[in-house]
Amino acid sequence: MTPEFTYGDRVQLTDAKGKMHTITLKEGGEWHTHKGWLVHDEVVGLPQGSVVETTAGLKFLAFKPLLGDYVLSMPRGATIVYPKDAALIVGFADIAPGTHVLEAGVGSGALTISLLRAVGHAGSVDSFERRDEFAEIATKNVHEYFKGEPSNWSLTIGSVQDADRNKKYDRIVLDMLSPWECVELADEVLHPGGVFLAYVATTTQLSVTAEAIKSSGRFTEPESSESLVRGWHHEGLAVRPDHRMIAHTGFLIQARRLAPGVSAPLRRRRPSKGAYGLPEDESSI
Repeated sequence: MTPEFTYGDRVQLTDAKGKMHTITLKEGGEWHTHKGWLVHDEVVGLPQGSVVETTAGLKFLAFKPLLGDYVLSMPRGATIVYPKDAALIVGFADIAPGTHVLEAGVGSGALTISLLRAVGHAGSVDSFERRDEFAEIATKNVHEYFKGEPSNWSLTIGSVQDADRNKKYDRIVLDMLSPWECVELADEVLHPGGVFLAYVATTTQLSVTAEAIKSSGRFTEPESSESLVRGWHHEGLAVRPDHRMIAHTGFLIQARRLAPGVSAPLRRRRPSKGAYGLPEDESSI
């Protein structure tokens, strides 16, 4: 990424009140406001962090959008995976350059972009999306972000259960209604040590997915988490939490595939009373 603005770059403009606008620089282009217009040609060549000015003197701070800025402002078909969750998915699943990922549930493409950036040119992301309209929006968002079609990405419209079972992956990442239906698939396509990770919205989905992973006997004990992000206000000595926060967006549940023919040692713990329903002699009470 070059520090200077060039034609085709997206530019994030922030005014004195903190309101942000995003434009794409075009040769001879203009961006009009209620106080004059900004000439694109005058922005090209400036370094990031410059102050640009409209013809009527309205000033903006100019930067290239960060990934989080881009995904929060891009067109949506389905609800996006928020940057806070995408960052955890990449980190928890240990998705690094050279990793081969199977993804299901592309939505608007937010998580796909993070995965493609993480795997690099040596890795790959094979994505599946059932809905045509979501796939179309995701494709546009991914292509616009990377300024073209990434060579390490394939998108198939259809069910991930129809994926080639002979192809092996290091990670499988699921953002779909019923990820528990893909546990058998994950067992077949993941390398030993590979990571199964699902992003789900409700506790019911979380519970069913966890039990499916345990019942399969092919994975380690699943681990689940969620992230809550709270910003802080700081003005002089007035330092306090923001009144608003990005609270629950989804749960992450993950497990690792065991070696062939191996069973993990049973966890020695006593389940909570009622964890698996009422005892038979109490079920009719």
